[in-house]
Amino acid sequence: MDDQLEMEQEGRDEGVSAPAWAAFGDLMAGVLGAFVLVLAAALVGQLDLANKLEAEVAQRQAEQARREALERALAGPLADGRITLVEGRIGISGAVLFAIGSDQLHADGRALIKSLAVPLRTYLAQRDEILMVSGFTDDRGLVTGKGAPRFADNWELSAQRALNVARALMAEGLPPDAVFAAAFGPQQPVASNDEASGRALNRRVEIAPTPRPRRAAASAP
Repeated sequence: MDDQLEMEQEGRDEGVSAPAWAAFGDLMAGVLGAFVLVLAAALVGQLDLANKLEAEVAQRQAEQARREALERALAGPLADGRITLVEGRIGISGAVLFAIGSDQLHADGRALIKSLAVPLRTYLAQRDEILMVSGFTDDRGLVTGKGAPRFADNWELSAQRALNVARALMAEGLPPDAVFAAAFGPQQPVASNDEASGRALNRRVEIAPTPRPRRAAASAP
């Protein structure tokens, strides 16, 4: 009789413990699943970060290679100080190109543009880029008097100077679709306009290779 009661008690204990173990197993499976999801998310995040870093490094290397190629192409004018090259922008003093208040290229300025045309044409042919020719002035009023060109303001003068440099480059063989002009007038000075030396630096033309705008796909009729 006692044996029978003991067996019945063990059966009841097993009946109680079986659901408990099942619930514990479900809980552990859930915890493990959550851990796997967190681990997977962390791995995906690390992979995404690694890809971004790799893309940034590749971009920087491409930019560095681009600058070095431009420096090699312009080694002559850079060596004799006729131009500057800062972050891919070719700088030319306005005094080298124009008389004060004028938009007409000096003979020496035209010769300089001619010397730049061949290496720039070669450089552009190897890359899908175009040239932005930008004109800048100081903030002083324009020179007036007999024989002086008439411009409404420094914006107009900087625009005409940029256009004339762009046209000189095209006359030396650069494709018309690879050159465009921009005017900044007295904006974006690189030195103080309070001193003559600073104003001389601000009167300049910059030539900068820039990525070619992507042509939009033709719209379907």
